Amino acid sequence: MKNVSIKSWSSMDRPREKLILNGKNALSDAELMAILLGSGSKEESALALSKRILHTVGNNLNNLAKLPISQLMKFKGIGKVKAITIITALEFGKRKQYESEIAVSRISCSKDVFNAFHSHIATIEHEEFWVMYLNNSNVVLSKQQISKGGITATLVDVRLVLKKALELSAIGIILCHNHPSGIVKPSHADRNLTEKIRTAATTMDIALLDHLIITEKAYFSFADEGLL
Repeated sequence: MKNVSIKSWSSMDRPREKLILNGKNALSDAELMAILLGSGSKEESALALSKRILHTVGNNLNNLAKLPISQLMKFKGIGKVKAITIITALEFGKRKQYESEIAVSRISCSKDVFNAFHSHIATIEHEEFWVMYLNNSNVVLSKQQISKGGITATLVDVRLVLKKALELSAIGIILCHNHPSGIVKPSHADRNLTEKIRTAATTMDIALLDHLIITEKAYFSFADEGLL
């Protein structure tokens, strides 16, 4: 079937015109991407190309964000400039989410912690270990990345965790790391590290309030599960 150019579509079906007439929320992910791409190839429109790309990643923007430039360029109609445009747009979205998370200034439950760290580490393909430092009103003083490692583990220096707590005069700390495997169940090493940090923090009158293991869609809370 011969490709039909977007220019020949009804104005209500063209992504740019649809955005102007109905607003950004009226557009699908594929339509938004088609605007970014601007054009497709001789065989398919920008919209058809966008739908095809999204289909290969399960229509999941987090999966799309994981694709490197070289992988995006394997799609016919996607050159280096368009690949960079896609990656840039997704990074803007990630940073917007990060700025929204900064607004979470007081922690009242494990879900608040999950929301505060999700965009940092939920979808990355290596482990990162972060610590949240709080005052006596559970107001967040700082969030610090302590270490990052491979696919299955990251090394954590307990001294660095507590050194920052002392610098900030923090009363409580919350640990957080991701499992790229998608499995939220804590490993034996996770349990040992948690106990090691809890014991060390207690000697300095600093409370370990929780330790969260985060994946893209779920999390495990040591506090919620009665492990602290």
